[in-house]
Amino acid sequence: MTFFYLLNQFSFSPVNLPAHPVITIVGGGFAGTALALQLRRQPTLAGAEIHLIEPREAPGPGLAYTARRAEYLLNVRPGALSLYSNEPHHFAQWLARQPENSGGTPEFASRATYGRYLREELATVLAPTAGPAGVQWHCTTAVAAPLQPNGQRAVQLADGTTIASDSVVLALGNFPPPPPAGPDLRYLHHPGFHADPWAAGNLRRIGPDEQVLLIGSGLTSVDVLLALRHDGHQAPITVVARHGRWPAAHEPATAPYPNFYSAMAHETTVNGAVAVFKRELRAAAARGIGWQPVLDALRPDLGRIWAVWPLAEQHRFLQHLAGLWAVARHRSPPENAAAVVALAAAGLMQLHMGTVREILPEGPLLRVRVGPHGEAGSWLTAQHVINCAGPLLDYARIADPLVVSLREAGDLVPDPLRLGLLTDPHGALLDDENRAAPGLFTLGSSRRPAYFESTAVPELRLQAAALAGHLGKS
Repeated sequence: MTFFYLLNQFSFSPVNLPAHPVITIVGGGFAGTALALQLRRQPTLAGAEIHLIEPREAPGPGLAYTARRAEYLLNVRPGALSLYSNEPHHFAQWLARQPENSGGTPEFASRATYGRYLREELATVLAPTAGPAGVQWHCTTAVAAPLQPNGQRAVQLADGTTIASDSVVLALGNFPPPPPAGPDLRYLHHPGFHADPWAAGNLRRIGPDEQVLLIGSGLTSVDVLLALRHDGHQAPITVVARHGRWPAAHEPATAPYPNFYSAMAHETTVNGAVAVFKRELRAAAARGIGWQPVLDALRPDLGRIWAVWPLAEQHRFLQHLAGLWAVARHRSPPENAAAVVALAAAGLMQLHMGTVREILPEGPLLRVRVGPHGEAGSWLTAQHVINCAGPLLDYARIADPLVVSLREAGDLVPDPLRLGLLTDPHGALLDDENRAAPGLFTLGSSRRPAYFESTAVPELRLQAAALAGHLGKS
């Protein structure tokens, strides 16, 4: 709803569609997969040549759903995870058909299972399965996409291939967290520092009795805690988090709370929006309704609420409320939340509120200075420090070769709040003169500046369908 509302506020010239357009999608995770499937549903693109650039061993799951650990659970119920918004039960029905679920489907499936779903759906359009019109997968990376005199983009791949493309779509997903502390960065090269918690085999090189410190207490940190315990780790684990809170647990599914966007629509300040929300909370409590359905009622309209706030108000929200929002909005499966509580009760996990200010190597150990609210702080010591903070969103700092080349050419511009990229309502990248960069589009987390939240399945599948429709216009 939100996505299409925004699209309707603007008018655009139609795409000059060649007879046999070439579309290259860079990134084969959820966003790239959803777009490839939607492109193949466009009648006007029946003759299009579609390329998918994905270096992992199989396209579809991407980073988020590649993990083969059964303890990594989705934090959303199956009914909200279909690839297709017009077939909302597609994933739930697929899940029910799987042999391992003959006795009943889980309330929260594993991320590996979801990755299998994405892989199987994408396989239906990959060449040669889908014949000449299939999507061509390149198991490599894209390093540049310069604009050519004829208006095409020359997508240069790491294996030496060049694809002359009419449209290039960046579906790059999330990048690993940035370094958590400085200015001394020697720790980045220490064998005990784990910059990327999702790196293959990263956790399994940690001994069962070795000291571990996690930076961050979000869903990634929960997954790492459970994975370490699953691997037999026995020593107490220290967690350092700025706000000192774990994600809220999902409550049993309930009836949706009535939409109250009309009361929020004209609130152009964070304080005003919060006042409306608190009023709804009081009204819900009087009817015996918890806060979760009230907050969930905002979801279809988050983009519209965010968009009317001036930049200063958006910055205010990020400074003061984004951490609390993440705890309440991105919830943990009940069994995961219960496991975290049990670990704390048994003394196997300690949560420290504060910010990591400094990390210093000291032989086989890492010394971590934690400073609450700008104070000098205290020192903690661990053999392993795992960065479970959020992904790097600032495209001015991302070192991916394709991003760097487009940034240096002025085709890719980070937004002022460093949440992602500047785009038009179709997802076309805006260049350094605020014009749509020819033939360049994006979807997924890179579009957070427009919507604040642009990472969950319901939003991304709408983006994919809308972009495919736009690229299919003649």
